[in-house]
Amino acid sequence: MALGKDYATQECSIARALEIVGERWTLLVVRDALYGVRRYNDFLVHLGIPRAVLAARLQTLTAEGILDKRRYQESPPRDEYVITERGIALWPTLRSLGRWGREQFAEEQLRYFRHADCGTELGTYGECPACATVVPVADVIMEPGPGLSRDPADPVSRALLEPKRLLEPIETGQV
Repeated sequence: MALGKDYATQECSIARALEIVGERWTLLVVRDALYGVRRYNDFLVHLGIPRAVLAARLQTLTAEGILDKRRYQESPPRDEYVITERGIALWPTLRSLGRWGREQFAEEQLRYFRHADCGTELGTYGECPACATVVPVADVIMEPGPGLSRDPADPVSRALLEPKRLLEPIETGQV
């Protein structure tokens, strides 16, 4: 029996969310958008995703209001994909999923997420233990951890070796 494309018989918010973000590559595209990736080629090289799959995921995420497609160059025409408030709302889910993966599979820490105001590492749910507040995504600094390769092959991974705020665009020098 073929796997259906939706969960029409499920009366469940999780099922509805999975219809949008449950495909294998989708949350990785959203993660990269939170990290500041905006350009098609940067998504392509960082994720190692097939072109047709990336195009389909970007189209779905744009249609669902998770990403916004914006023209940044007219000749030749080139667009970038900027994460929206609806997409930013996925941050707690991605943060929790990443933490769960590291804890359950005993992975070495790849990235640290810190409160920009005080430098404290965020707690499990994106809260700052020192300030006793949930930290907005734009106030999160991402720093490389000991588990990251110090000599990555792609320009996005190289750019992510420097501390940076989430949502700030990544500059790779590629068009």
